[in-house]
Amino acid sequence: MRLVFAGTPEPAVPSLRALIKSERHEVVAVVTRPDAHAGRGRRVVRSPIGALADEHGIEVLTPERAGDPAFLARLAELAPDACPVVAYGALLPRSALDIPAHGWVNLHFSLLPAWRGAAPVQAAIRAGDEITGASTFRIVKELDAGPVYGVVTEPIGAHDTAGELLGRLAESGAQLLVSTMDGLEDGTVRAVEQQGDGVSYAPKVTVEDARVSFADPASAVDRQVRAVTPEPGAWAEFRGERLKLGPVTVADEPGPPPGELVVQRRRVLVGTATKPLQLGEVQAPGKKRMAATDWARGTRIEEGERLR
Repeated sequence: MRLVFAGTPEPAVPSLRALIKSERHEVVAVVTRPDAHAGRGRRVVRSPIGALADEHGIEVLTPERAGDPAFLARLAELAPDACPVVAYGALLPRSALDIPAHGWVNLHFSLLPAWRGAAPVQAAIRAGDEITGASTFRIVKELDAGPVYGVVTEPIGAHDTAGELLGRLAESGAQLLVSTMDGLEDGTVRAVEQQGDGVSYAPKVTVEDARVSFADPASAVDRQVRAVTPEPGAWAEFRGERLKLGPVTVADEPGPPPGELVVQRRRVLVGTATKPLQLGEVQAPGKKRMAATDWARGTRIEEGERLR
């Protein structure tokens, strides 16, 4: 089939790469978010999907809005049979959805109808889910509510961060997306409407969402920290400044009051509503990431000081 692929960030790269390698399909163009300024020098940077397309000599379309007339006209000229989508990052109007015969087929990193929305992997970890996965579905007007073509499942490990879990799902999901395109081409895949029960939503995670409350149980804090690692990154206040926190470990012993720090020779503990947590790496303002013990040694933490 003739495909126009839509995607932007790194997790979309395995899917585009797999479709390019497929002998059954031709990626005639990609749609991605416009080039953006990044880094200290504010250089204009191509998205990961745009960069991969450039490497393979594939046309790159970067509309400001997917409803732009010039973009819609070019999409119609390309005459795609289907438009596979992975984390494109913009709304698709009906005028765009109606162009490909097989529609726009999204790879979403959850087992729909669970965790519709922008941050399904983060939500699954924070909620304590044991199993997640990826789904392919046809895009409709309602958010992530279209009929599902296929799924793959993935266990969530006790120490998985969002970045690690998303990395695995990006790879297994890429194969699912290729299989879905194969099935659409030969007519062997059937879309199944989503059930009304079990719908949950995963909105975009903000920096404020990543602020840790040590008044919560240790298990909840552990899940929260892993859910926002690496982005936007967990944090708490120490001496009025933001301290970034890497993944933590639950210590099976009594601990200090919530938020209170206890510095030992080989570890730094912080109290929660239940068991204490051992801090891993931390990052103070203007500093590099470092082991919590090195940070505590240089900071000279006084007895009774807290993370808030």
